[in-house]
Amino acid sequence: MHALNVQLAERSYPVLVGSGLLGRADTWTPYIPGRQVLVVTNEVVEPLWLGRLQSGLGEFDVRVVVLPDGERYKTLETLSVVFDALAEHGFHRDASILALGGGVVGDIAGFAAACWQRGIAVIQAPTTLLAQVDASVGGKTAVNHPAGKNLIGSFHQPRAVVADVDALATLPDREYRAGLGEVIKYGLGLDAGLFGWLETSLPDLLSRDPVTLERAVYWCCALKAEVVAGDERESGRRALLNLGHTFGHAIETAAGYEGLLHGEAVATGLVMASRLAVELGEMSPADRDRVEALVIAAGLSPAPPKLGAHRLKSLMGMDKKIAAGRLRLVVPEGIGRSRLRDDVPEALLDAVLAEADPDG
Repeated sequence: MHALNVQLAERSYPVLVGSGLLGRADTWTPYIPGRQVLVVTNEVVEPLWLGRLQSGLGEFDVRVVVLPDGERYKTLETLSVVFDALAEHGFHRDASILALGGGVVGDIAGFAAACWQRGIAVIQAPTTLLAQVDASVGGKTAVNHPAGKNLIGSFHQPRAVVADVDALATLPDREYRAGLGEVIKYGLGLDAGLFGWLETSLPDLLSRDPVTLERAVYWCCALKAEVVAGDERESGRRALLNLGHTFGHAIETAAGYEGLLHGEAVATGLVMASRLAVELGEMSPADRDRVEALVIAAGLSPAPPKLGAHRLKSLMGMDKKIAAGRLRLVVPEGIGRSRLRDDVPEALLDAVLAEADPDG
C-alpha cells in the first residue's frame, strides 16, 4: 500500500492506494468517528464490491442505499434519496457516509454529507479509474442542473480516500479508457514527466497491469494533493485542474449527460484546449500532435459528437470559471505546463469550436 496526505491543517486526510484494501477492517476503523455508516453505492457496483466492503465494516452499524447508475442521475432528486435514507435510519452528527463507486456516487455522497445536519463525515472508496485519480480527492461535491454540470454543490473534504486498484478489474473497458482522459490531463497540465511516462507505459496501463496502475493512481493523486493543499477552494492554482473541462462540461451538457462519459468529454476537451493553445502561440503544433496521438492511443476521441458549435459556446458561458463576466480557460503552455487565461479572443475560440464541429 502507498499512502500520501492532503495537507489541509485540521482537515488533512490520507489517500491510500493499493490492493486488497476494501475488505480490511484496519482500512476503515481509524477514519469512522461513530458507529453509524451509510454506504452509498450504485446498482452496478453493489453486486461486485459491496460484500467485500461489508466484510471490513463488521463492527459498525451499516446501512446501504443503492442508486441508479449514470451521470443523468446526478441530480437533486437522487440526492434526496440519500437524505431519505439518513432520516429513515436516524443518522446523527457522528455518523459517516461511505461512497463506494465512481465519480457520480462520490459527488452525491459527498454533497449529502456536507448538507446532513450541517456536515457529517464522508469517506471515499472510488471504484473507477477516473474517481481514483481525480474525483475522490479534493472535496468537490455537486449535482448537475439542466443548465450546466456541477452547478449545485459545495466543498466538503473526506476523512480518507481509499483507492483499491483491485476494483478496476471489473470496470468495463469503455469506463476504464475514459478514466485515462483524466490521467492524461495531469501530464499535459502539470507534469511533463508523467506525460512522457504515459506515452511509453500506455500498453501496460491498457492491460491493467497492477504495478503500473498503482503508480499511475498514486502519481495523479500526489499531483492533485499538492495543488489542493495550496488552494483548497479554487481561488488560484487549483483552477489548472480544470484543463479540458470547460470544453468537456459543455460537451456533456449539450449531450444531455447521456451517451458520453465524463472522461471521454475531458479527453476531447484536452485536444480542443491544445488546438486553442496553438492558435494563441502558447504551444507548438508538435506538442499538440503529441496530445492528440496519446488521446487516440488511449482509445478516446479527439473530436466531440455533432452537438453544434454555437450551442457549445453558449454552454461554456455558464461555466463556473466565469469571473467578472469573462470566460476563463485553462490553456496548456506546452507539455506539462498550463495557465489560466481570461483574454482569449472570441474569434479564436469560435475557430476552435468550428474546427471541432464544422456543421455547428
